[in-house]
Amino acid sequence: MLDFLRFFVGIFGNVSALFLFLAPVMIFKRILRNRSTEEFSGVPYILTLLNCLLSGWYGLPFVSPHNILLTTVNGMGVAIETTYVLTFIVFAPKKEKLRIVGLLALALAVFSAVVVVSLLTFHGKSRMLFCGLAAAIFSIFMYGPPLSIIRIVLKTKSVEYMPFLVSLFVFLCGTSWFIFGLLGRDPFVAVPNGVGAALGAIQILLYFMYRDHENPTTQDKCVEMATRKPHQLNEDAT
Repeated sequence: MLDFLRFFVGIFGNVSALFLFLAPVMIFKRILRNRSTEEFSGVPYILTLLNCLLSGWYGLPFVSPHNILLTTVNGMGVAIETTYVLTFIVFAPKKEKLRIVGLLALALAVFSAVVVVSLLTFHGKSRMLFCGLAAAIFSIFMYGPPLSIIRIVLKTKSVEYMPFLVSLFVFLCGTSWFIFGLLGRDPFVAVPNGVGAALGAIQILLYFMYRDHENPTTQDKCVEMATRKPHQLNEDAT
């Protein structure tokens, strides 16, 4: 019964994660239409790609048993995020293009290093521990963009650039994989996704707090902040 429940939760996690992966489609339609990445940042997609690669590797049977659903969902994520990253490389300005290529090379190098070390150095539970720790760390890094969105909402008192459905699927995806990890007694799945579920819940709460809030300068502020790169947002925060 417990195995069936875990399987059901994993299937739901696959579906909710797929919707989450597809959430930026409208952004990329705009990029393709304008043939420019404008001021959008490609960094979140590289972080998500690296997370999908590491989590998918961790889910393989010879790394961690009974986690194959992690590999299926992250396999879809790798395909989708690769498409996003390649789109950025094609349409980004030269300076940004070089930056994205460099970060992509770094992400692939990190993943390759984890794969090689795990195969040549570790076996059994030690391999599961090593790969699980790597996947968990980068899963938490992937939740950087939601933190930036929360900061924007708190500063502008506007949810214009925090779509409700995206926040909802962050919450549903994080919650389902958190439960999946708990049922399997797997902290490497439960902990990072617990963080994601908490951030999703905060976003939903903020949405209902500020959805009717009106501020005459809100729109201008949102446009300015939403188009800034992550390092610019960090400068504002300091």
